[in-house]
Amino acid sequence: MIEHLHFYYSNDLHSHFDYWPNIVHYFKQRKQHHLDSNEESWRIDNGDHVDRYHPIAEAFRGKANVDLLNAAEFDFATIGNNEGITLEHNDLYHLYDHANFQITCGNLSPINKEKPFWLKEGLSLVTKHNLRVKLIGLTAPFRAFYQPLGWDIDSPYDYLSRHITELKKDADVVILLSHLGLNEDQIIAEKYPEIDIIIGGHTHHLFKNGEFINDTLLTAAGKHGKFVGEIHIDWDHSLNKVVNKQAYTVETAYLEEDQSTKKKIEAMHQQANDFLNKRIAYVENRLDVNWFDQTPLIKQLTIKLREWTDSDISMLNAGLLLDDIDQGYVTYGDVHRICPHPINPVTVQLSGVELLEVVRGAYDEALMNFELKGFGFRGKVIGKFIFSGLDVTTHKDKEGIEHVQKVYINDQLIDHDKIYTLATADMFTFGQMFPAIARSTTKKFYLPEFLRDLLAECIKTSF
Repeated sequence: MIEHLHFYYSNDLHSHFDYWPNIVHYFKQRKQHHLDSNEESWRIDNGDHVDRYHPIAEAFRGKANVDLLNAAEFDFATIGNNEGITLEHNDLYHLYDHANFQITCGNLSPINKEKPFWLKEGLSLVTKHNLRVKLIGLTAPFRAFYQPLGWDIDSPYDYLSRHITELKKDADVVILLSHLGLNEDQIIAEKYPEIDIIIGGHTHHLFKNGEFINDTLLTAAGKHGKFVGEIHIDWDHSLNKVVNKQAYTVETAYLEEDQSTKKKIEAMHQQANDFLNKRIAYVENRLDVNWFDQTPLIKQLTIKLREWTDSDISMLNAGLLLDDIDQGYVTYGDVHRICPHPINPVTVQLSGVELLEVVRGAYDEALMNFELKGFGFRGKVIGKFIFSGLDVTTHKDKEGIEHVQKVYINDQLIDHDKIYTLATADMFTFGQMFPAIARSTTKKFYLPEFLRDLLAECIKTSF
């Protein structure tokens, strides 16, 4: 006898709800189809459903996202870094209190505290023909962010090395819900052949038809709900093994919408806007935003960051602020609208030579015009870099390109050997935008505050 199992999943929605009604309609339609065929199916979210760039996620701290997953009749989920490190401890601890689905994240646990009742290392299901399926969730181990928020995060490799034999022992099929990224999934597939299927996410990669590494099937559905994934497994009970497994993705823009879900999102959006429409200040004059100029608003925010972190220097990019603030009352919703990024302040200690490298890099026109995607940035371009605590003299060459000549701190030329504390946005600790910042071993992340929390205070006190 061949038993057919069907899994449908979303990953990295990031609170982009445009296609969520389409996804819900498709998943419900497929669920009914399998019921009519006397087959079993399950629905999974693979993390980063929540993203506080959206007013709904911001106002309800992710609980509205859980409500949407409940209404869509999801069965399982794991935790992405946007659930894990952009919510305050208690918000995450109680995020899934009313979830109608099960949550697995094996490498996450609270520090000096019992796990929330909903957080499971692994999940087991037994099909109607007694096939045993184990699901394990693992999330990206951003330890420097998790620990200040009161969470322990384990290496996914350490976790799997300790548990994989036990997990496989009582399971016919093992499925990893991985919010780790493509490179990690590929390594895990090579290192742990006991895992039959890896549902991927975090790095927003898309496998339209799955990809095999040895006998492990990797699958992932991109980002923002533009695609959803499905996995189909055929188990031969006479041979007692999987005889076929396939993965596909479906483009959601062309799917029919679930009207009740669409109305639910519209109602949530209105409730969120009402909640965020709290006045925080009154500004006498319009505050303009310009991604390629030093405006009073971005300058004051950069000063505020330096003072708040008690740093020698601060640096922010003008592209962090997305829109102007009109004269009149300013609400928290306005602050969220113009600075929606889930980005925290960070300080690093740099030598004078390293700081010079950063300043010179900040004058690179290619970087200023770079359309960054990811690292928490939800804007368009990086924009001009603004400094507080230092002064820079520059010159322009024949092509009009600006070059750094001298850098002064407290009216003195920068000391190449001295150690300075630089405050900036945490996104610059990732990637290769500023190698000196990324490789620093003295990073201090300020959590749970976002830069927009400092912006709100800046507007209250400086304008």
